[in-house]
Amino acid sequence: MAALLRRLAEPRRSSTLWLAAIIPAETHGRAPRLDPRDGLAHSRGQHTEAAAPAEVDLKRLDGDDDGIVEMSMRRLKARNALGHVFVSQMRELVSSLYHDSSARVVVFRSLVPGVFCAGADLKERALMNDAESDLFVHGLRSLMTQIALLPTPTIAAVDGVALGGGLELALACDLRTAACSAQMGLIETTRGLLPGAGGSQRLPRMVGVTLAKELIFTGRRVGGQTALEMGLVNRAVEQNQTGDAAYREALSLAREILPQAPVAVRMAKEAINRGVEVDMNSGMAIERMCYARVIPTRDRQEGMAAFIARRPPRYTGQ
Repeated sequence: MAALLRRLAEPRRSSTLWLAAIIPAETHGRAPRLDPRDGLAHSRGQHTEAAAPAEVDLKRLDGDDDGIVEMSMRRLKARNALGHVFVSQMRELVSSLYHDSSARVVVFRSLVPGVFCAGADLKERALMNDAESDLFVHGLRSLMTQIALLPTPTIAAVDGVALGGGLELALACDLRTAACSAQMGLIETTRGLLPGAGGSQRLPRMVGVTLAKELIFTGRRVGGQTALEMGLVNRAVEQNQTGDAAYREALSLAREILPQAPVAVRMAKEAINRGVEVDMNSGMAIERMCYARVIPTRDRQEGMAAFIARRPPRYTGQ
């Protein structure tokens, strides 16, 4: 307990400290970056990341939506399958957000009609030997952890198919919106595998152990409304004519988060994420330390002043 309290009382660099306990030591406390040993880089003579077309883009919204960042997946021909280039590009973009105080909410969306992410790139995987496959999945698991440990709230907008690693990507986000027509499932057992990018751990924590076992053992796919009823997604909406209803709902949810005090939201995320992994007394200690980091902020003073003056607060993230 004393060690936990000392760690939490340190200056605010918690997300990278938490990563350092999970990601190999080569990262030296920084957000994990592309490492050829993770099976995420092409060998010499193949396309480099710089030469590869953008399969994942980062877009920063402006105006009233300033502070919302979109992670857009656009690997059209492969249905956003998790291939080498796709994963390495997303890893770099996620890493760039770790110390970006201007990013208040990150929305993961697809620009490929009818699909969020179809899971593993089976064509690439078929060319790997056992060792290469293991390294690649290790890197994929590392990416999902990297997403889960972003200090900024994240929302997955599931407007279509999210299977295997695609659902694991959505599970790594804090919140999920889905179109009722979307199809989601951890289908790895139908391919002779098991979820290997965090799904076997995140799904039980989200929907309960027995239901997670049923879904994983059977490889069953569920629609958006069923996913909502079992607690797999936060909101389910009927699909619209443009095929982006879940994205529109994710934007609506992001806009509800956007006006709140950024430091307070980040600390709330940290308190929840760390607290659910420990006993209640340790969780209370975590909450206390996260709360202590909020007290000296200008945003906390602004919140009190706005309440007294009966006006909307103007938070700056300081």
